[in-house]
Amino acid sequence: MNVRTKRAAWVALVGAAGIALAGCGSGGDGGGGGGEVTIDLATSYNEDQPQHTCGVDTIVDTVEQADVGLSIEVFPSSQLGGDADRIAAVASGDIDMDLQGASALGAVHEPVSVLDAAYAFDGPEHLAAFAASEEGQQVFADFEAASGIRTLGVWSAGARHFTSNDPISAPADLEGKRIRFPGSPQYLLNADALGAQATEVAYEEVYLALQQGTVDGQENPITNIDSLNLQEVQDYISLTAHQLNTNLVIIGDVWNDLSDEQQAALQDGVDKAVEGVTQCVADEEAAKIQEWKDAGEWEVNEDVDIEAFRDQAVGWFEENLTGDQLAVFEAIRATAE
Repeated sequence: MNVRTKRAAWVALVGAAGIALAGCGSGGDGGGGGGEVTIDLATSYNEDQPQHTCGVDTIVDTVEQADVGLSIEVFPSSQLGGDADRIAAVASGDIDMDLQGASALGAVHEPVSVLDAAYAFDGPEHLAAFAASEEGQQVFADFEAASGIRTLGVWSAGARHFTSNDPISAPADLEGKRIRFPGSPQYLLNADALGAQATEVAYEEVYLALQQGTVDGQENPITNIDSLNLQEVQDYISLTAHQLNTNLVIIGDVWNDLSDEQQAALQDGVDKAVEGVTQCVADEEAAKIQEWKDAGEWEVNEDVDIEAFRDQAVGWFEENLTGDQLAVFEAIRATAE
């Protein structure tokens, strides 16, 4: 389905019905609740991943149960395009809502990408604390001012870890290794901060690149490592937890078209999803790690000097980031326990 066509048809229907939808960034005036409103929500996740089952489904169900004349049509698995295309579509109003990683959103407002910096966060609780802080809210406000895109919530989609044919337990173990990183600027900065030699390989080609020895290792969240079956081409997974995969739930200008009740229902759904996804991801990761240990298909290396990695990464960012990016990084670290 073409979202532009669907959205245009919806606008025409609203106009024909004589419904005035108006509002401002802090909430509508209640005038938008006179009829059914359907908004679209796009994601890159498959329907069996926790980001969908515990996140998207929670948002949809909560809004439906609120019965405020709002419904959500979901387009998973990048049906509406890749990350960059969807960000542009949210900004233009062709897609209403999206789930995006902070590093991808850096394409429209660079400072927000720092949420994906290596060892910026100590864990999901730290991410939640920063998101709720005055400093975190300012980051989202600045992002909205720069892009017109509002952030309804942010959750952790799991930590990223290294796989390789040798254990990676300390920064020195990365020396001389060609490690696959995504090609976005923030991920490449992470490679520098960690002391890795970054090699860009498309996600779909990671398995083959490891199998053929084009790269020596890679880094991804556990759910991705599992879905790629990397235990077939690598000997070790080292639990470095060097970066939280952040997902921001974002919405475009359609937010201003919703009534107060619809906005409240949608925000309630996102708040519940933020809590649910974090726990779902943690449970799924723990189960998968135990399954790998029991199966003995590869070595699960838990003997990792996290402090050494964190000290190196944090020191590198403090020396090399500048301006707003440095300010965001320092604000994040200031909220760490």
